[in-house]
Amino acid sequence: MDIHVKSGARPVKPYENHRARMLISCPDGPGIVAAVSDFLHQHGANIVQSDQYTMDPEGGMFFMRIEFDLERLHDNLAQLKQDFAVIAAKFEMKWEIYPLNEKKKLAIFVSKEDHCLVELLWQWQAGDLDAEISMVISNHPDNKEYVESFGIPFYHIPVTPDTKKEAEQKQLELVNGKVDLIVLARYMQILSPALIEPYRNRIINIHHSFLPAFVGGKPYAQAYDRGVKIIGATAHYVTEELDGGPIIEQDVQRVSHRDDVGELKRIGRTIERVVLARAVKWHIEDRILVHQNKTVVFS
Repeated sequence: MDIHVKSGARPVKPYENHRARMLISCPDGPGIVAAVSDFLHQHGANIVQSDQYTMDPEGGMFFMRIEFDLERLHDNLAQLKQDFAVIAAKFEMKWEIYPLNEKKKLAIFVSKEDHCLVELLWQWQAGDLDAEISMVISNHPDNKEYVESFGIPFYHIPVTPDTKKEAEQKQLELVNGKVDLIVLARYMQILSPALIEPYRNRIINIHHSFLPAFVGGKPYAQAYDRGVKIIGATAHYVTEELDGGPIIEQDVQRVSHRDDVGELKRIGRTIERVVLARAVKWHIEDRILVHQNKTVVFS
């Protein structure tokens, strides 16, 4: 096996020490953009990027993503948040401010299939996934040596119907307070509410887009038997409804009668790993706002 030198997330760029992102969602109405822009101006911040979207100007929801620079951000952030709370209350905002130099910490859950795991580790090593991979947790030991070659801790926690509750408790103990996002990279276990609730809208799953038409085992064989013409994958946040959480990203590829089950699997795996990596990247770049069971994704 090739040994990979751990590189981690890319080094912090100088401007990132004084840059932050602000995410806002609130009922739409006049004056929101002006109030936010004026607030940042009055506090000495310079807006470098701004995106916004409204569902309906009359009675709908408003969403906004802003990147701004502020000198001595670390020293001024607490006061900035305290002052902005007044603006937020006026417009009934849900909001967060994320400094760019505070990299999000990831835990990757995986079973035996490694294509999504490999893609995430490759992008992380290349510096394209600007986060810290704190750990990989698996119910099988198959990927242990590969993961540890990157210098990333690997935890093998077997799961059976009789030990599921205890296994999830061990998983929670590992991730609690240590990670910001859990990525299910083809982790073939259904999560219980006890694990989902502490990470609401912070667990991303990937599945083939045949669901729910082709449920159960061997979905590609079922798709082949039905002669499908399009296959794809869906990345979404995990909720208590199986594969029913807010969708982040999807992609498809046309196939034909010439593609056998093996080829469908190969194509499907490629789509899965690309779609999952996109969703994870958008999350760690604070591009996603969730409203009810939908997402707004700023590109």
